[in-house]
Amino acid sequence: MKHEYVFGLHAVQALLKSAPQRAEELLVLRGREDQRVQKVMQQVRDLGIPVRLQTRAELDALCDGNHQGVILLARPGKLHDEGFLWELLAELREPPFLLILDGVTDPHNLGACLRSADAAGVQAVIVPKDNSAGMNETVRKVACGAAETVPLIPVTNLARTMKQLQDQGVWIIGTAGDAPVPVFKAPLTGPLAIVMGAEGTGMRRLTREHCDHLVYIPMAGSVSSLNVSVATGICLFEAVRQRQPKS
Repeated sequence: MKHEYVFGLHAVQALLKSAPQRAEELLVLRGREDQRVQKVMQQVRDLGIPVRLQTRAELDALCDGNHQGVILLARPGKLHDEGFLWELLAELREPPFLLILDGVTDPHNLGACLRSADAAGVQAVIVPKDNSAGMNETVRKVACGAAETVPLIPVTNLARTMKQLQDQGVWIIGTAGDAPVPVFKAPLTGPLAIVMGAEGTGMRRLTREHCDHLVYIPMAGSVSSLNVSVATGICLFEAVRQRQPKS
């Protein structure tokens, strides 16, 4: 069975909290004795998970990124499919709040979007199976634990999934630089999915055509666009602001 390498303190702690049954062994940098690492080591020992000390070269060889001296060997997590999305929506007790990423291929951006989605209370992130980054160690590290709490759902046909969401009463708001309405003036309450396109190219034509409305982020400076993860955070938290109970 192939293992997943979960690295970085936040990502390791998140997996130990959300799915401890997946953890098999913790690899720790030899000589690393600071309080944060000691806390993780105690956490896995309490769970009966072995700890093995490694050299920096040995840890570096296992992952492409800053492991912060800890790598957790874990059984592969469950991959969510389209069926899971409809089960999730059927069980919700509050209006759906979803994020759709069309063509985000950089795992760092995907991880950062997952982190923003978790912070905003998004119930699921939907991506196309093709032309998108998938879940990997880098995504988990950048997401700082959000990859363990927010379902990432790849779908075969994104336009069809968007139509099915609309049929269930979900309002789909897409983002585009040439949109007619600023995001701060768009209604973002109720059942909602926000669509973010790839950097540079934006949403694909068919994705754009399946949106109910398009919005843009006003830009006051000299740059013409924002990093997709930054833009995602702005749009999600404008929705959060609007969705707060009126006092």
